[in-house]
Amino acid sequence: MTSGEIHFYAPGLKRYRTSEYAGQDPGRFVSVSVTGTSCALQCDHCQSRVLEGMIPTNGKGLFELAGELAARGARGLLVSGGCDKRGRVPLLRHVPDLRRIRSELGLTIRVHPGLPDEETAAALGEVDLDGAMLDIIGAAETIREVYHLEAGVEEYEAVLARLARHGVPLVPHIILGLHYGRLLGEWRALEMIARHRPKFLVLVILMPLYGTAMAGATPPSAGEIGGFFDHARAALPNTPIMLGCARPIGPTKAEIDRRAVDAGLNGIAYPAEGIVAYAESRGLTPRFHDACCGVNW
Repeated sequence: MTSGEIHFYAPGLKRYRTSEYAGQDPGRFVSVSVTGTSCALQCDHCQSRVLEGMIPTNGKGLFELAGELAARGARGLLVSGGCDKRGRVPLLRHVPDLRRIRSELGLTIRVHPGLPDEETAAALGEVDLDGAMLDIIGAAETIREVYHLEAGVEEYEAVLARLARHGVPLVPHIILGLHYGRLLGEWRALEMIARHRPKFLVLVILMPLYGTAMAGATPPSAGEIGGFFDHARAALPNTPIMLGCARPIGPTKAEIDRRAVDAGLNGIAYPAEGIVAYAESRGLTPRFHDACCGVNW
């Protein structure tokens, strides 16, 4: 990414409009779930709520659905879904369709693989993906209590190594406050990510969702979040770092976004009102994208 620029993203996961960013085309980059709203883990912070905003395949082949979306103007897809009991999104059987989507339709593809096994990682390496987006967790308590997984922290680093070994571009995510609002394993997650040369790092903030076990949780303060932004920027000085979709709304969101600009993050998804002007006041040139963080047509 070019020095002196900041990138703003508005993928089609939700409708978005501010006085500074009014040109979103929600059909350009579309999120698809291969499991509908089904997820075996029912993680305490999500409980399938995020899947509700995605387009289900509804029995269609993934290539057929992608063709319909491309005909309506889509240029990229996030292929996601719920996890099985081992934390894996069932992508392996869709790899032939993913290859066709990339080669025949020319769509940019991001995936949410969860914790893919060796066979899935190898198959994804043949797709020419733009990136694999996966949450990296640095605390065993969070894996067990929030994700309901029988896995260790080391498995998350093993997955980073596995995907990288097969040439899959890494777009890891760290959820700040994932342990019921507490910062717990985020620094260890950052250390693991730094060892594997990610394409981008995406930071998101716990956003308590109605109807989930964390609906009443209090996210970390803006000061704590800003401190982690500074720490991440220092740990990965040459890696693009993005502030992703999920974070609290209202005045807190604007404060978080300002701290992201101040820390030197390279991009922000769904920026709060006034943040484009704030970035320009800091000497940055804004660039706008109707896609996931880091996707540049």
